[in-house]
Amino acid sequence: MGSSIVRWHQRIENGFMVAVFSATIVLPLINAIGRPFSFALEGHSDYMRHLVLWLSFLGGLLATRSKKHLCFSTAEFLKNHPAGAPLNVLAMGIAAAICLIMAQSSWLVVKANRQMAESRAAVDVLPFGIPDWLSESIMPAALVLIAIRFVWQAHPRIFGQIVAAAIAWGGYTLIKHPELIEQWIWFASGVVLVSAVLGAPVFAAMAGLAVLFYLADGTPVSAVSAEVYKLIASPTIPAIPLLTACGCILAETRAAERLVTFFKALVGWLPGGIAVLVAGVCAVFTTFTGGSGVTIIALGGLAYGMLKESRYDDGFALGHVTASSSLGLLFPPSLPVIIYAVVVSGGPTAMGMGDGPSAAVAAEDLYIAGLLPGLLMALVVAGYGLVIGRRVEMERVEFDWHRLIHATWAAKWELSVPVIVIGLFASGLVSMVEAAAFAAAYVVVVQVFVTKDIHLTRQLPGVLVRTGVLVGAVLILLAAAMGLSAFCLVEAELPDLLLEWCQENIDSKVMFLLMLNLLLLVLGSIIEIYSALVILPPIIAPIALQFGVDPVHLGIIFLANLELGFLTPPVGLNLFLSSVRFEQPITRLYKVIIPYLFLLLASVMIITYVPSISIGFLSLFK
Repeated sequence: MGSSIVRWHQRIENGFMVAVFSATIVLPLINAIGRPFSFALEGHSDYMRHLVLWLSFLGGLLATRSKKHLCFSTAEFLKNHPAGAPLNVLAMGIAAAICLIMAQSSWLVVKANRQMAESRAAVDVLPFGIPDWLSESIMPAALVLIAIRFVWQAHPRIFGQIVAAAIAWGGYTLIKHPELIEQWIWFASGVVLVSAVLGAPVFAAMAGLAVLFYLADGTPVSAVSAEVYKLIASPTIPAIPLLTACGCILAETRAAERLVTFFKALVGWLPGGIAVLVAGVCAVFTTFTGGSGVTIIALGGLAYGMLKESRYDDGFALGHVTASSSLGLLFPPSLPVIIYAVVVSGGPTAMGMGDGPSAAVAAEDLYIAGLLPGLLMALVVAGYGLVIGRRVEMERVEFDWHRLIHATWAAKWELSVPVIVIGLFASGLVSMVEAAAFAAAYVVVVQVFVTKDIHLTRQLPGVLVRTGVLVGAVLILLAAAMGLSAFCLVEAELPDLLLEWCQENIDSKVMFLLMLNLLLLVLGSIIEIYSALVILPPIIAPIALQFGVDPVHLGIIFLANLELGFLTPPVGLNLFLSSVRFEQPITRLYKVIIPYLFLLLASVMIITYVPSISIGFLSLFK
């Protein structure tokens, strides 16, 4: 009986996710197609705001169910440790407490919005007469359910779950005693950070720190949830789920095989052609999947097997696949580019909160400026494969124009997705979100009705649900980070403090960029890319402006460094994923990745100190 209720509940969640995702794709298309005929969907921006809200929190709920929230890689060390189980109870209990506090915070925001609407004697409504506030209630409802699931997942036995529930309730009651939080702020902050190291999701840790800092500052806890609306109101945010859908759908099809065939026909005749093939196909696939680790999982076995069959050394094959899977973050339609543009455009100078030029950047500018730097990093990895390939002296296939044309034609659907995103937006006829919606719809139509890799009713809903899990994990992280970023930027005035320190201790733009590279390299090695993207850019961007760093160039530097961070010990994400995927000790990954670390570090330095390959290239299109 209990299991049937759980399945019934999961089907309802899945159904809502499929409906919300479908609407997110369709609504921008209606607006874009109707524009030449002077037709516009009334209230379109409000509908999209609510759809993103549901994708964030319903997706976050599904991510909790699937245990797919982004966590620090350090938690992997504790899984098989004797103390791992009780420490997980502690971490999940703290995460649940934070979610309960955030649920109350968001409910206060919903109530305030309802009261404001009633005071105007005109309650805002959505289709079918649904009041705005009722749709917004997904925030507190989802957060309560997430807290319950954290308690449930804390331990397989009821005693462990009771302990986690007690920790959650005890932590929740602290919001009634802000004087205690103010007195013990650093201890409480340390507990939250330790919980993240022990395995609590990063979004919970960020939200927890924001709550603590605001309460200690005497600000109502609802200020944290209020920041969510600033994120959701961003006109670019809907592009995140839409572009993520493109990558996730392609990852479920035979797109990888078609791309492998294409690159084999293109470069298979070279000495080391298979290594070049692996670098190329992994870069393209990572571009679609946004550096979420899908590339190693989806392509790792295939790419590793091809290298081994071509008589490459096992260590080289392992390192090459791991390094190649980090490439592609700078190419369209990469998700981290969108996230950087959204987050940095919310900084103080971008919002008119400071003097001087704006730090805001457009995602499309970053895509264009990132083409040559991204190509440089891919060519460096591929070039190393060529060098090793000459030593291996493996058999090569002859170049055949007919084979290349045939392979290009077979992979035309996958290769054309980036062209569609950039081409549509560059045309000026559609917005970035509408271009992303066209790309998502294009991928669905092609994979369902042309290649028929996905069945419309049997498989596509499941793919959308799995996409919703990834989107929810990312968006709820961004939402939580907005509260923490707002405190650091406005209340704590952290950019001003850092700028003052930099002006006293750093006397040149070159030295500032060097320090920035070191900072990003260190942080990229211990936290995953999404956490770094939401925390650092709003703080660093205003300082970089003072040193004369172009905002677009700064974005490329950030993304290139974080791409390198995937491979940097001790806890680079790709190192852990390869360790799990290929069942290799993590220490062996540290060894085989060393050549790629030095090569890509050299590339990052070139990208940093030769801005003409990014902003110079962008200027050709202005």
